[in-house]
Parts: sequence; structure tokens; C-alpha cells
Amino acid sequence: MEIFRTPRIMKETSRRLLTRGRTIGFVPTMGALHDGHLYLVKRARSENDIVVASIFINPAQFGPNEDFVKYPRDFDSDMTKLETAGVDVLFYPEVSAVYPAGFSTYIEVRGLSEKLCGVVRPGHFMGVATVVCKFFQMVLPTRAYFGQKDFQQSRVIEQMVRDLNMSVDCLRCSTIRESDGVAMSSRNRYLAPAEREAARVIYRTLQAAARLVEGGMDVQSVKAQIMDMLSAEPLITDIQYAGIYDPETLDERVAAGRSNLLAAAVKIGSTRLIDNLVLEL
Repeated sequence: MEIFRTPRIMKETSRRLLTRGRTIGFVPTMGALHDGHLYLVKRARSENDIVVASIFINPAQFGPNEDFVKYPRDFDSDMTKLETAGVDVLFYPEVSAVYPAGFSTYIEVRGLSEKLCGVVRPGHFMGVATVVCKFFQMVLPTRAYFGQKDFQQSRVIEQMVRDLNMSVDCLRCSTIRESDGVAMSSRNRYLAPAEREAARVIYRTLQAAARLVEGGMDVQSVKAQIMDMLSAEPLITDIQYAGIYDPETLDERVAAGRSNLLAAAVKIGSTRLIDNLVLEL
């Protein structure tokens, strides 16, 4: 596995590969890798000639009171996992290489970025869209892989690619879960044992809500049930949103549609967790 730190070298390498007719699969990450990330690598490995993964903790997507400084960092472990998984190139740039002095251009995907997580994390998706756009310009991927757990993130990126006529296919891959159903996340390591146990309620609630929708209950009543189930867990300190949404627009549903996004964001202690499932009727 090669490791590149410089955007210019990354881009020149990708250009040579594409000129030779190779396809490039790209898995962008912020490190602290788990099996969910490695599943994306596996998908990329099976569908492309070359796999590029990146590790970059993007300061532009963290708010002033968020966990940029304490975000978990373990480069040696992450590097070993990626090499074992079959990554060909690890792109690991410095912050100054991505955001050089005088940087002043940002991308805003309006209409999607302000909803759900965007309500409590203003500016977050502008930081996400900007850094992903830059990495697409540096890596020049044929395909890029994102996890469904971060559904809104993948939806924002899909819209950006569509609106800006970018030549990359964005693929949303299934959420990978622990044996008890908890969605794998780098932030799970922040949870104390009792909090980790409490986190099980999120997916259990979404599954129960899906069964209620399938049974014909109206979405307002289902949302009330969701709120009741989450509120019953004493270690949940904040329910930031929870309900049934249109997976295309991210608007809250007034009636169930053919495709429905059941999603929630809660705080357990001081740790923010998100999860979702897509229900097709």
C-alpha cells in the first residue's frame, strides 16, 4: 500500500491510472476505523481496479463546541486495517494541504443541509460538501462509497454530484451493525458500558416503528410512539430529531410514502448518535 501526503502526487497518480483505463474506487474516512469502513473498502475492492482510501479529520465540518480535538486518532492501527483490507493507496494529507492559507471557497447544498442534523449542526454539511468536492478533485474516483448510517451526508453528496455534473458514481452501502443491532460508529468508543447498553434502544425503536408503519398506523401516531420509546430510556439526555422522512427531500412525512426514511439523532450522556433505516412499502 502506498501512502500519499501531497494532493499533487495523488492527482497525478490517479490521472495516470485513468489514462491506462483503470477504475478507481474511493472510500473517504476520518480514521478511527471499524468494520463499517472496512465493508466499504470490500465493496470498492470488488468493483474497481484500484482502491484509494483517505484519512482526514476535516475541521470544516466541526462546530465550535464539537469534538474535533478529542476525535479519536489512531493512524498506525487504521493503516494496518486498510492495508490488510486490500487498499492500494492511502491518501493522508495535512490540513494545510487541503485548506491552504487564504482558502475561501465553500460549497453549500441548499434545501438538504439545513434539515435533520443540519438544524443542530449549522455549517456541518457545508464543511462536508466542500471537503468531499476537494477530495473528488484530488483522487478523481470512478466510484465513491458511503455508509447509509450517515444517510443525510450521502444524500447531500449525491445532490452536489448531480448539480455540479461531477464524473463520479456515489454508492450508498448498508449500515454495518454490532451483534446487538447498534450501528457501528467511531463515536461508540466514547460510551460508558451502561451508555453502550442504552444505545440499543435506538435501532430497536426504529424497527418497532417500521412494523407499525407496515401495519397501517398513521405517521403522526408512529412518531408519538417513537418519542415515547426513546424517552423511556433514562440515559438519553436529548432527542434532537426522530420520525419518518422522505428519503429524497428529507422532509418529514405527513403520510407514509412508497419509500420512507425512519431516522433519529439522540444524545446518550454527552455522545451524539444517529441511526436510520429505509422502509419500502
